Amino acid sequence: MNSNIYQQVKKAKRIVIKVGSSSLTTQGGSIDIARLNDLVDQIAKKKKTDADIVLVSSGAIAAALAPLGLKSRPKDLIMQQAAASVGQGLLVHRYTERFASHEIVAGQILLTSEDISRRSHYRNAIRTFNQLFELSVIPIVNENDTVATEEIRFGDNDRLAALVANLVQADVLLLLSDVEGLFDQAPDQVGAKLISEVNNFDEISHVKVGTNSSSKLGSGGMLTKLTAAKIATSAGITVVLTDAKNLARALAGEEVGTIFHPAAIRQSARELWLAHASVVMGSLVVDAGAERALLENRASLLAAGIKSSSGDFAVGDVVSVINDKNEVIARGLINFDSSELPQILGKTSKKIIEQLGENSVREVIHRDDLVLIAERQ
Repeated sequence: MNSNIYQQVKKAKRIVIKVGSSSLTTQGGSIDIARLNDLVDQIAKKKKTDADIVLVSSGAIAAALAPLGLKSRPKDLIMQQAAASVGQGLLVHRYTERFASHEIVAGQILLTSEDISRRSHYRNAIRTFNQLFELSVIPIVNENDTVATEEIRFGDNDRLAALVANLVQADVLLLLSDVEGLFDQAPDQVGAKLISEVNNFDEISHVKVGTNSSSKLGSGGMLTKLTAAKIATSAGITVVLTDAKNLARALAGEEVGTIFHPAAIRQSARELWLAHASVVMGSLVVDAGAERALLENRASLLAAGIKSSSGDFAVGDVVSVINDKNEVIARGLINFDSSELPQILGKTSKKIIEQLGENSVREVIHRDDLVLIAERQ
């Protein structure tokens, strides 16, 4: 085990901490005051070492179950939004009250994916966070479930936490859950072993993880946490995944849970935005030749290699590039709108010139505007 990386966690001056619903609530759905208080106490202790801390907290919907007389997390979006409007106030009130006992001010930031994906919103979010840091305020972040639609949702707070960590240029992202870390198989299986350190994601390509959370109160699972870890480490951020009970030890630089090393080659802010934060307006299905050209040669995407397109997009919009196996292999800024593109699909440059003229010959997506991503399971 590389002890230096744990020392980096201990010395980190900007930390994003994500806590899941299962770590904050009882099985009945109410807020577990003792757990929440312990979480806040540990964060307050770290805050007093002059660290900037962001708390990304789930639990708003779960906190509303008991007050609304609900037995389980609602499945439909409208009911989730109604529950969130009730639970968010309860949750933040508890946080604010407990932080105040440590003479620390907490602020609330509710985000939708538009706040990350749209450049003007993104810049404003950065300014807001930086001002709160200057005021020594701890931002408490959650997705704005009360207004977000399916098209503008982050989907889970693990991904939200990773994007916020990139936005505020955090040193460390702590993903807190009700499991000790990443195991080589289901933790409840006989012989399951904790994977304590991940240098790169190729090391854990053999690990099978489920898509569902073991908790009835949360929306995430191990798969969402690994996705979050990929996003954050790609931005050069160290990630620690562990049980919420281990927060104090993690902040102290002890070897707990699973630690993910930052990527050796960091993606730029633009690449991270294209891959993980942009609003995708359409998709292009490419043939095997085009896929090889993109993945192996980092080439631009040309019309000849595109089999079909879908969506309603304009020049400059973000689209996904999909292979024959329906895997998303890249995203990029397109140079044609959705009405122009069908005329040139599958055609060589020579053919396009013959039919439409030289002005129609250009890369569908230039390599400088394209980022390769991995969404393969």
